[in-house]
This record gives sequence, C-alpha cells and structure tokens, in this order.
Amino acid sequence: MKVSHLLILALSLTQFIACSQPSPGTGSSQFQFTGDLPPVISSPDNYNELDAQEERIILNKGTERAFTGAYYDNKKEGVYLCRQCNNPLFRSTDKFDSGTGWPSFDDVIDSNVKEVPDADGSRTEIVCANCGGHLGHVFRGEGFTEKQTRHCANSASLAFLPGDFAKKEAAKQKNTDVQPIEEYVAGKGYEQYAQATFAGGCFWCTEASFEQIAGVVDVISGYCGGTEEYPTYEEVGYEKTHHAESIMIYYDPEKINYETLLHIFFTAHDPTQLNRQGPDVGPQYRSAIFYHNEEQKAEAEAVIAELGQSGKYGSKIVTELSPYKQFWTAEAYHQDYYVHHPENPYVQRISKPKVEKVKKAFSDILKEKNKQ
Repeated sequence: MKVSHLLILALSLTQFIACSQPSPGTGSSQFQFTGDLPPVISSPDNYNELDAQEERIILNKGTERAFTGAYYDNKKEGVYLCRQCNNPLFRSTDKFDSGTGWPSFDDVIDSNVKEVPDADGSRTEIVCANCGGHLGHVFRGEGFTEKQTRHCANSASLAFLPGDFAKKEAAKQKNTDVQPIEEYVAGKGYEQYAQATFAGGCFWCTEASFEQIAGVVDVISGYCGGTEEYPTYEEVGYEKTHHAESIMIYYDPEKINYETLLHIFFTAHDPTQLNRQGPDVGPQYRSAIFYHNEEQKAEAEAVIAELGQSGKYGSKIVTELSPYKQFWTAEAYHQDYYVHHPENPYVQRISKPKVEKVKKAFSDILKEKNKQ
C-alpha cells in the first residue's frame, strides 16, 4: 500500500447611483459550493429578519449613501449572499474598485441575480432571483473591466461570508471520492454512537484490527491531522498535506469504553516508532491520537503514562496527542481492504500478523463471527 507499495497496487467554480432574465455572458461560470454556505431560504415566512435600513433598500428599492456601506471597500476573500434569503450572488474574485462608493462586481454567480428594466426605461435594476429583494442596478460599457459590466449593489442588500470557496470547490473536484466524514456517514444513524480517531501506520491494518472487536459499529479509513481539504491518497503518500493515514471508529459506549479502545490501539501498532510503522516510512504513518473532547485527552494521557512506566515497549512512546479537527474518508477502494483483498502480499505479510495479534490479546471481546 503506501507510496512504497504503489507498484503492488498497479499490479494486483457612468452612473454613480447604487445600483428578468440574465444577460448573455452574465453568470456564465457555473459554481457549486461545498456545504459551508447557509441554506438558501425559499419560504417568505422564513426570510431573515431585516432592520429598518435594510427594509427601506431591499423591500422598497431604496439606495444607501455612497461610501457608507459596509462592503464598498471590502477586500476580503469570500462570497456575497442575499441579506434576505442567503442566495449566493457575487464572488469576491469578481469585485473591483469602481470609485463609486458602492460594491461593484463584473459578474454574478450562476443565474442568481435577475435583471429588471426600471419603469422609466432609463436603467436596469438587479434583484435576487430567489426572493426578489432589491440589490441595486447594472451598468455596461463603462470600461472598468474587460467584461464591461458593473453590478452596483447596496451593502445593506448583502451579507458577506469570508472563505476561499473557489479553492474548496477545486479541491473537491480534484478528488470526488474523498468526503468529509459527516457527509460519508449521513443517514446511517451514527449520531447515537461515540467516536474515536487514531493513526497507527497503514489504515488497512488498523481498520481491520478494530473491526474484530465487539461494540465497534464501524471503522472507516481516511486522513486526519493535515491542512489540505479533500486530500488524495497520492498527496498524503508524498507528504504534501501533513495528514496521517487514520481511522474513524464509531462505537457503542455501552458495550466498549474508550480506554479499552486505547489499549487495542497500542496493541495494533508500535507506538515507539517515530513517523513510520515497519516498512512504511514517513509522517503519514505516524502514531497519533486525535481526541474529540477533554475526557478522551485525559484518558489517552493516562494510558500513555501507564504504558510508559510499565516498560512494556523498552523505548519511549512517541504517539502524537492532538485535538480532532477534521477527518476525510479515504477513496472507496481503501475501505475494508483487508476483507476484500486477503491475497494481497502486503495484507498477508504486514496486516494479517497485526490483526491476529489483536485477536489473541482481546479474544474475550471479539465479535462472535471473529471468534475463530
């Protein structure tokens, strides 16, 4: 497995007055978001509450004074939403300084902004395509940008959500097989179970070891402890993301406790090896415990101290103890790899002895089907 075993695998998104159908070339860049945005509100009964200034502008088509709005000079990266219904309207990457004193954008997100000619025909109003709230006006041919378009909006009509959503989407599209753990387990009813997250070398080995144990509901292979979103197996293997190959354990605390899981973890791998496990070398194979709460942290510290004082290993335990932040499920072919590929040379030579060691040490708490 691992990068060092890739050969085995090969084989085996000029009018200074604030500013329906989208115009050609407007919102042509399709852009989907990754779940970090609030849901768009479709029912008027549930629209966000507006203050008096916002009502004057959004509902009664008013205009805020130039250079007074919150966003006319905002240079942060993020997305501008409809203040009334959360509909994503503009990207920060399409914002420019027009010198007019109102937020100016030369493009919109998809078809989320609707254009409506003013009653006198002199200008074109822009409104939210979802709720119809007034945003401002659109002007063309002014020469501000190559797109020759200025969506001139009132800050009061907008809500700003900071974040690099374009980067998030690019990362997601890079590897659609990897998901945040929350998406992967959605609808499975796992909310009733507790979670434990460990890293102990190759996740083929640790996943299979914990799957033997009664009270363990599911074990999912993935990546934890890194910085990049939607990391690929290859990126982790080449140490580009700082993740460790990890497992997420969902367990029934009425049948097995966290302390017992810790002892299984320290049996399933060698916690004295720094940034490696046997033939797998690199920080992606480090020994780590990602605690979900202070109670887990305290229990982990106690077990590490106990094992260290016992002299069981003969060398110092180097297991990293870090707060849990995010777990990314690994590609589908990694899940249950031990079960699906018993003939794999790595499984036979490296994984199987570790699994058998766990089964022998914890024979009294094995699942019935594993008592062989």
